[in-house]
Amino acid sequence: MATFQVVPDVHAVGVVDWDIRYFHGPTYSTHRGTSYNSYVIVDDKVAVVDTVYQPFTEEFVENLRQVTDPANIDYVVVNHIEPDHSGALPALMELCPQATVVCTDKARQGLLAYFNGQWDYQVVKTGDSLSLGKLTLQFIEAPMLHWPDSMFTYVPERKLLLPNDAFGQHYASSMPFDDQNDMEIVMAEAAKYYANILGPFSRLVTKKLEEITAMKLEIETIAPSHGVIWRNDPGKIIEAYARWAAGEARPRMVVVYDTMWGSTEKMARAVVAGAASRDVSARLFKASISDRNDIIAELLDARALVVGSSTINNDMLPVITPLLEELKGLKPVNKVGAVFGSHGWRGGAVEGVEKYLEQAGIELVKPAVKAQWAPGEDILEQCHQLGAEIADSIKDD
Repeated sequence: MATFQVVPDVHAVGVVDWDIRYFHGPTYSTHRGTSYNSYVIVDDKVAVVDTVYQPFTEEFVENLRQVTDPANIDYVVVNHIEPDHSGALPALMELCPQATVVCTDKARQGLLAYFNGQWDYQVVKTGDSLSLGKLTLQFIEAPMLHWPDSMFTYVPERKLLLPNDAFGQHYASSMPFDDQNDMEIVMAEAAKYYANILGPFSRLVTKKLEEITAMKLEIETIAPSHGVIWRNDPGKIIEAYARWAAGEARPRMVVVYDTMWGSTEKMARAVVAGAASRDVSARLFKASISDRNDIIAELLDARALVVGSSTINNDMLPVITPLLEELKGLKPVNKVGAVFGSHGWRGGAVEGVEKYLEQAGIELVKPAVKAQWAPGEDILEQCHQLGAEIADSIKDD
């Protein structure tokens, strides 16, 4: 990414990672790449807000030099210590050893652990501010959005919010602003990002949005640390976060299954047909050939999740387990669910899936449908009815 002006006196100096396909190790699929956004504010004093992932350090420093000599940097603001945002920090501090690192106390502890960063620290909390001359940096702690150290930086004179991971997307683009991109794609990636990363902290998201509203911050631009910068309509992503955090969803159903010899697949298709008979959209995913992060993103805007599995070793098929483990940790808000499955001489899959859904906080609203060996017409009719009844219930919400 070439350097560019975000707003007057604030320049983007980050990098685009076109090739990355998994994030957080193997846990998050990034089909469209990502970016590591970093910003430099040039005033009487110079401040850098966040850095980039360590493998991109050289490109980051080259970008930074296009805006200012690193030796002129007075402050390095660390909104979040995760290595995709702090990896280039040690190299940057070698170029500006006189600079002060501005961060929360939790971030200071983390930087010492990650890098043994023996730098000059200025620990800040919500309400603290820092004058650069004409411009001011105001700090807002945002613990667990999504790490304990996280904070936002706000520039009131430019009505600019720098929230690090909040409001971001894993999305690589040569065009850095929202209005330069396909917004359907951008919002889909923003939803996937929220569902897979910020979902467990929805109550905290709601509180933080309420706090920002109470502070009466004027926000015309939101510049996160991944993906596009919101300049055309920043309210769009704020409103989306409010909906997602509240668990608002359309009357839609996600059906996930896997099968050994086709019995559970027949049942899954009957559930989908039952939902469709009530004019409710249902998306069908076979776990073994579907990306679980995409399934979780699809569930964000759906009210119901129905899961089916064949039985093996008295339990569900192993390909189902990773999704359910993920949901147990993410605890999606305001979802209802049901379970179906097939077995041979002995069951176990249905009970295992039900336990996981309960641990994920998904309310089971209908009894499970079970088939032994293969589903007959009566069992398929029960599956159709299951889909129809859940569809009716979520239409009436």
